[in-house]
Amino acid sequence: MDINRVKGAIDKVAGITKQKTGGLIGNRKLRVEGIAQEFKGKVEDAWGVAKDTVRQTDKKSGK
Repeated sequence: MDINRVKGAIDKVAGITKQKTGGLIGNRKLRVEGIAQEFKGKVEDAWGVAKDTVRQTDKKSGK
């Protein structure tokens, strides 16, 4: 598993937490930060998946 997948998962959880906390306390800025952080996590996770796929393809082709 690529480190980007781990970082992405952490950012997604942190972002969701910020969103929910912001919603509970009525802090719109915190909610928006959470949305952005969750999105960042999704992108980083996707990058990690792509890197893992390339590695697996290289292993299968014998490179």
